[in-house]
Amino acid sequence: MDLAGPGLPLPDEDVLQRCVSYFRNVHSTAALESAGHSVVNSFRTAWVCGNKLFGSLALVRARIPTPHTKLALDEGSAVEAIRSLGYPAVLKPVVGSWGRLAALVKDEDSARAIIEDRESMFPLYQVYYLQEFVRRPPRDLRTFVIGGETVAAIYRISGGSDWRTNTARGGKAEPCAITEELDDLSVKAADAVEGEIVGVDIMESDGGLLVHEVNNTTEFKNTVPATGVDIPGLIVKYMAQKAKR
Repeated sequence: MDLAGPGLPLPDEDVLQRCVSYFRNVHSTAALESAGHSVVNSFRTAWVCGNKLFGSLALVRARIPTPHTKLALDEGSAVEAIRSLGYPAVLKPVVGSWGRLAALVKDEDSARAIIEDRESMFPLYQVYYLQEFVRRPPRDLRTFVIGGETVAAIYRISGGSDWRTNTARGGKAEPCAITEELDDLSVKAADAVEGEIVGVDIMESDGGLLVHEVNNTTEFKNTVPATGVDIPGLIVKYMAQKAKR
């Protein structure tokens, strides 16, 4: 795209953003919006959802229940933050997907070793995003919200001994009933990030449901066969209706 030029050949047309790369997604969305396109999801939504810290802040501002989360910006404070959360705790990169570089920290020795390793990595990985380890069943929930409606939900069940539930890591997708509580929480989470088409990740805890992430370019290849819901068809229908408005 020529940033000084007219952009794409169809100015002011709606554009569906499906790039799963966060950096390509957010930069191309910024350029498309600057050229006059309405992008789904928007640059703001991509920017917030693509960074776990920004997403958590949006959820907290909207008073949506989330896991206890702390931010640390150097090695010493990261160790202190994990200690205050209690072991085990979870350390995640602020930008990342499919559970990559997410670590379950079980004691202070492993905490110091992991953090020391991160200190030699790209500066982005020296922003320490730390969460309590939620005592939950070996599964979490992924709901799909399109245009303010929860259209599908699955359980993502951990594969083998892996504590992570990502289907990209072998987690199994099973259908989940959309209750009134689940629908309400999912729609509120989507609204918190101004998301039009999003996936909401939710955990079951002793205190109730907790939202731990909202995904702006959510994948659905395992959800469609598990639920029978035509998610890509619903996305196309939503975009067609949006273009008529």
